[in-house]
Amino acid sequence: MNPALKIHTTTQAPGPLNGVCQIPGSKSLTNRALVLAALASRRGPCRLNHALASEDTEVMVAGLQALGWHVDAQWNTGEITVQRSPKAPLDRLIPASQASIHVVNSGTTMRFLTGLCSLGTGCFTLDGIERMRERPLADMIEALKKLGVDVQCPMKPGCPPVVITSTGWNATEVSVGGEVSSQFVSGLLLAAPWCGKSIRIVIEGSLVSEPYVDMTIALIRQWGANVTVEAPGRYRVEPSDMAYREEYSVEPDASAASYFWGAAAITGGSITIPGLGRSSLQGDVAFVDVLEKMGCDVRFDHSGITVSGRASRGVHVDMNAISDTVMTLAVVALFAEGPTTMHGIGHIRHKETDRISAVAKELTRLGARVEEKESSLTIYPGSLKKARVHTYNDHRMAMSLALVGLRIPDIEIENPGCVSKTYPGFFTDLDALIKRSI
Repeated sequence: MNPALKIHTTTQAPGPLNGVCQIPGSKSLTNRALVLAALASRRGPCRLNHALASEDTEVMVAGLQALGWHVDAQWNTGEITVQRSPKAPLDRLIPASQASIHVVNSGTTMRFLTGLCSLGTGCFTLDGIERMRERPLADMIEALKKLGVDVQCPMKPGCPPVVITSTGWNATEVSVGGEVSSQFVSGLLLAAPWCGKSIRIVIEGSLVSEPYVDMTIALIRQWGANVTVEAPGRYRVEPSDMAYREEYSVEPDASAASYFWGAAAITGGSITIPGLGRSSLQGDVAFVDVLEKMGCDVRFDHSGITVSGRASRGVHVDMNAISDTVMTLAVVALFAEGPTTMHGIGHIRHKETDRISAVAKELTRLGARVEEKESSLTIYPGSLKKARVHTYNDHRMAMSLALVGLRIPDIEIENPGCVSKTYPGFFTDLDALIKRSI
């Protein structure tokens, strides 16, 4: 574990933060693109540009390599090339017939490679750290069983490790629960164009984080596969063995951008994030709409998305669709006038940590009053104090809590290195922004 990090050591917090922030590539898009590049590799190699260098993407690359793909990752330039070995049999969608993959605590890698491995011929094991072994996988496992895949959980029912023994899918319709994670739906959608048959995927119950499924469908279509939305929660995917693209450029990460937009909202500054706009594939750009409701000025133009001015008032908002930004909004809410309530977020209890409970504990440690319910949080602004905050080995806890230090001197972040999961350079970039604004 890394030593605690002080956000700053002066007696006064920095003033308004202003500038243009270059954000690394999206983790969600990078990992989806890696899966699609691998599945389409019988048509030729694919190069990803502006790919994110992080623990989660490195874990995905290692997983694809374990499954027999050649993946050349130039992390310093953000270029990743995925291709098949010339010796890999073309009649095998997945080059390897067996593999053991360790995903650390990467939910996208676990869910997406579980779907990918189910298309193979052989036996594949996926496991992770202790927290990953607690994270639910039951909805996806049940869906794969309906498709004729043998899936076993030798330690705990419905949780990793998972052992997949498969010869492919043998059904033409499958239902999958969407109330715990949208990644189960995305994992099936990513695999479906290469299952060899036309298949319908139906969501059971409500769907959390729906924009991430929309992102998946948009990306699949950019690869040339045919996905039809027959009705809400009902998708038809046609066999698309010819789907392929030679090159793909990854958008900046909108979830990571939220911390810098939040910095503007907390300090009354102005932050521009290039490369994002209304046409972005990532639903988390809608975070700026919440900031606008709180009193910020939001501008979309050729330079990107700019957030200016303080978030002066609390809001009551459904964060189900953009739940990765809940922790950012919780910190912004500390400095608004009036309470902020976020609801529709019960599913974030199953993330890298129980994020509802963790946010409530840490904001309380800072002196805030917080009401925690099963699927909502209410934050009441008040007098705050310096503290050493815990991050629960959760990258988003670390990055969001760091923003408190923009207004309260000498906030200490425990285990700041956990940001390597999705944004290794976060604290360097935040420090550079502070120095440019002084």
